[in-house]
Amino acid sequence: MISKRQQLEQWTTVVADTGDLERIAELRPHDATTNPSLLLAAARDERYRHLLDQARELARELGHEGDLTWCTDAFACVAGQAVLSHIPGLVSTEVDARLSFDTAATVAKARRLMALYRELEVPAERVLIKAAATWEGIQAARILEEEGVRCNLTLVFSAEQALAAAEAGATLISPFVGRIQDWHVKRGLEITDINQDPGVQSVREIFHLLKGRGLNTIVMGASFRNAAQIEALAGCDRLTISPALLGELAEDDGALSRCLDPDTVVPAEPDGALPARALNEARFRWSLNDNPMACDLLSDGIRRFAADQRALESLLTAEDIAA
Repeated sequence: MISKRQQLEQWTTVVADTGDLERIAELRPHDATTNPSLLLAAARDERYRHLLDQARELARELGHEGDLTWCTDAFACVAGQAVLSHIPGLVSTEVDARLSFDTAATVAKARRLMALYRELEVPAERVLIKAAATWEGIQAARILEEEGVRCNLTLVFSAEQALAAAEAGATLISPFVGRIQDWHVKRGLEITDINQDPGVQSVREIFHLLKGRGLNTIVMGASFRNAAQIEALAGCDRLTISPALLGELAEDDGALSRCLDPDTVVPAEPDGALPARALNEARFRWSLNDNPMACDLLSDGIRRFAADQRALESLLTAEDIAA
């Protein structure tokens, strides 16, 4: 019997949720995702300190020696280049979370990241620019996609976010599973059946919503707490999975059933809750305000990523002082 990971890969593109190059090389996923938290972990790892040196050198060559924002952007792209040397597919590189409510700044930062990738001779088609699925982030993705820059809208916790992102033409969205589960469990929910898991239910709803409306945006489930959540989403376009859970799936040779299949989704007509076209700004903002879970988790995710971005900057500053 083939492993559950091998069975999963018959229907779903497997993505590694890590910045650990050695683990990526070992696990051999198709794609990989990075974020400020993963980059910070890599920067603190002695094995990858050479990437920090390479990033500083790249910033210096471009005339931005000592500029902290250029150094951190260069580090994200140098790390992305290193990741791509181990995978056949795409890497996601995230825009500074502190820009999540500024469309113009997000677009400018994305253009800078893509320019850095060009300096590193990384093909644009192998990069996804990640931004939070705020109203401003979604509008930035609309502009970038029109320019040929493919985007991954992350921190998706509601169908409204997913629909607005897909209507804006985002290449990919990342609805989170584990954080949704965590939110509900902290409020007393007991999950006795994986089909009752609110994180699993959310991704299934989003998958059927977008496929039912004929939208081409890739749905990539993220933030898993256990293998059962992954198995319950077998057949989703992509799933980004931690090394530990990828290893668990690789060691399990039990049978795995497909749970999601775009070919079996019934075309859906717009309803009163979700309109035919993307939500306008007022309705989008109200939908988040009216959804305590999505509102809490989107804000918390942005704060966490921003904190790790600041920590990465502090690490670079401390090393520069020490040098």
